[in-house]
Amino acid sequence: MDPIGDAEFSSWMDRLGPFERLPVVAVACSGGADSLALTILADAWARSRGGQAIALTVDHGLRADSAAEAETVGRWLAAREIPHHVLRWEGAKPGTGIQAAARRARYALLEDWCRQEGLLHLLLAHHRDDQAETLLMHLARGSGVDGLAGMAPITETRALRLLRPMLDAPHARLEATLAARGLVWVEDPSNRNPLFRRVRMRGLLSSAGILAGEGLDSRRLAKTAQGLSRARGSLETAGARLLAVCADLHPAGFVRLDPVSFARAEPEIRLRALAALCRCLGGAVYPPRLERLERLERALTDGLAARRTFQGCVLAPWEGGVLIQREVRAMAAPVAIPPGGSARWDGRFTARIGGGCGPMRLGALGIEAWRQVRRDGAARGGIPGSVCPTLPALFDDSGLVAIPHLGFCRPGMEGAADAEILFTPERALGPVRHCLV
Repeated sequence: MDPIGDAEFSSWMDRLGPFERLPVVAVACSGGADSLALTILADAWARSRGGQAIALTVDHGLRADSAAEAETVGRWLAAREIPHHVLRWEGAKPGTGIQAAARRARYALLEDWCRQEGLLHLLLAHHRDDQAETLLMHLARGSGVDGLAGMAPITETRALRLLRPMLDAPHARLEATLAARGLVWVEDPSNRNPLFRRVRMRGLLSSAGILAGEGLDSRRLAKTAQGLSRARGSLETAGARLLAVCADLHPAGFVRLDPVSFARAEPEIRLRALAALCRCLGGAVYPPRLERLERLERALTDGLAARRTFQGCVLAPWEGGVLIQREVRAMAAPVAIPPGGSARWDGRFTARIGGGCGPMRLGALGIEAWRQVRRDGAARGGIPGSVCPTLPALFDDSGLVAIPHLGFCRPGMEGAADAEILFTPERALGPVRHCLV
């Protein structure tokens, strides 16, 4: 396999632009062959433009030698004058679903670091073989277009752009790139553990695997994912247009859906729009299973007759339409906010309080507190009564302090009236677009 040269890598990065005039990019670097090759190539690319690549290694703390490996990666990169930071996953680890939990923690740590440092671009080392394995895994789950489209070259979140410049390159070329430069890399033993589904899929696609023997290799599967990715982009646009017509999103985090306009759309567009609504309002990390989503879509199209729950949301008939709101029992526990600080809660709201306030907690208003403020004459301000217990509220050691969406503030706590609580969901209803100025 030929190594990847700087010119070829530069052409891949050009597809992912625009970038700043002096680009500074972060690179997720575990020290494995894939991420180390990406780091070396990204460093050369950024330097040639007067910028910089910064390597980030996440130490999950799942293996006894993980900290030492992270330090080793740091020494390798220091020898090439590439800045390097280790991000540690602290706290208790789950007993099951460890790979999925580690993945969520890894992305959270990487994104938080980039946001704090003001970096917009995070490079990820996923390659062609990863893409093929992802397609097979989603195919086994019965996924629709979204899952089968695999990983996108560009994923834009609230805070940054996740960039995958090497989706056209096989793993062997990344190893060849390091070998040509006389570099070694870390081997993660979990990459050979057949207990993990991805490892088993990798075996099917290997040169001795069943699928590869039938001509279904990683190149062909990745090509299939590429075509489905284009279809996904068109469907995303159509779904966003449908939601602009039939969904009225309130800043308090609920939606009134017009079922008549919704039913006029094509079934695939309805499914996409409904999934986007529920992920936005429910704060779900992963998209819903297609079978469950199809059942809910049929119920809406036929005319929703009764309350239903789905992916952390409640859907119910309301004033000639359908009300979609957060499910009370699915909401997150309260989080602390220091004086003059901010916090995110439930994957949906960001709050900021003034320095004149004492420490507070941000959490759901709750049914009992809502009953109390309603007895005291608090107005709903056009917010449905069933939504009110789900509203974000501020508390201190004495109890409820403020409900900004209802204009409520406890007497004597007028300083909290200036608190700002914004609906900032992890998943927007439509595609996110960052703009460089």
